[in-house]
Amino acid sequence: MLGRLNHVAIAARDAEKAAKIYGAAFGADISAAVPLPEHGVITVFVTLPNTKIEFIQPFGEASPIARFLERNADGGIHHICYEVPDIIAARDTLIKEGARVLGDGVPRIGAHGKPVLFLHPKDFSGALVEIEQA
Repeated sequence: MLGRLNHVAIAARDAEKAAKIYGAAFGADISAAVPLPEHGVITVFVTLPNTKIEFIQPFGEASPIARFLERNADGGIHHICYEVPDIIAARDTLIKEGARVLGDGVPRIGAHGKPVLFLHPKDFSGALVEIEQA
């Protein structure tokens, strides 16, 4: 059921500035900044040979990333994202096994234009987990 690591998300006050460090130091490809108001973030992706790093910054006052940055002023790893072949089947299996899905449990469209869900960090050793339809 669990697929490949899609990305590691790092919260930052300025996603473009944070991503540029990777471009300059490692020669990585950097995407344009993309606002996702429905998720309360602006994203910038750094593409690596085996995965991506997603830099996320707050979009609006109600952004969950703004609250994260209040607690972690320097930013930091926010979540990890795994691909799943069938997000509904994965959700149902995870719930059956005792995991908690955040929000209403209905997948929303994420940064890659695919359905995503977030899973409670207390169920995954303190890590916020995102699953994305492959």
